[in-house]
Amino acid sequence: MVHAIRFHETGGPDVMRWEEVPVGDPGPGEVRIRHVAVGLNFADTYFRSGLYPAPLPAGLGVEAAGVVEAVGEGVAHVAEGDSVTYTGSPLGAYSTERVMPAGSLIKLPDGISCESAAAMTMRGLTSAYLLRRIHPLRTGDTVLLHAAAGGVGLIFCQWAKLLGINVIGTVSSEEKAEIARAHGCDHVIHYRREDVAERVRELTDGAGVPVVFDSVGKDTVAGSMASLRRRGLLVCFGTASGVPPLDAMQLAVHGSLFVTRPALADYIAEPAERDALASELFGHVASGRIKIQINQRYSLQDAVHAHRDLEAGRTTGSSVFVL
Repeated sequence: MVHAIRFHETGGPDVMRWEEVPVGDPGPGEVRIRHVAVGLNFADTYFRSGLYPAPLPAGLGVEAAGVVEAVGEGVAHVAEGDSVTYTGSPLGAYSTERVMPAGSLIKLPDGISCESAAAMTMRGLTSAYLLRRIHPLRTGDTVLLHAAAGGVGLIFCQWAKLLGINVIGTVSSEEKAEIARAHGCDHVIHYRREDVAERVRELTDGAGVPVVFDSVGKDTVAGSMASLRRRGLLVCFGTASGVPPLDAMQLAVHGSLFVTRPALADYIAEPAERDALASELFGHVASGRIKIQINQRYSLQDAVHAHRDLEAGRTTGSSVFVL
């Protein structure tokens, strides 16, 4: 029997429902996949709340890993029995099984479990494009990263260390500070009791950083801009606190700054680029150079509780639903 989390109206966590759903055979270019683990991401709350519009009723979730149960006509890069992972549309990863386009699937190499894959595919590929595609960072550069103890943050800090990049990370508690430091964060700022921009200036001898990676949004954008050096780049890759109100004049006031609002989908749209980023990520994880921290595990039936934990800031590292 196949079940899925669905929502018929937008709103808080309580709009999610555990429902029995039909799953047929895959058509041309499709596969049927049995999920082993499903990723829990902050982006899921954007769809559920209506910040990201979706036709209703809708499934939820964009990341999971599992086993291919059947393949449709024309599918060649994966076969029945393969372990695979994916991130991206269409919605529906919060399910025990589903039929979906085969083009989204990435075959898992030996040494990467489905649970690890579900915990890192979106976060790891996000870290990959942030560090490898957004800006030509060089060994010795120092950057500011908000939410350094989050799922992206912990992967980002470890990867940055491999590249010789120094990370100043913001956190909300000493517990999260310890976790961030243990994963390679060089300097930690407690944003609830320290002025972020002032502390960044102290750590950079007044210069500021060339790049700020901001996944928080409205609550942090002012401090992010004030932390940048002249002609620095603000990377707004998330909106956990809401969409930041950006005044173009403030970019000039703070030193002719640049700003980008990237989306992972645009950095993995081309299969060759997606596979290159995934290969680099999987290589680091399989070798142990990057460790995936799964600190929260839930059942799919507990999606309401999981979303409440996520939005309340009670999670660290990555979170997954285990089937």
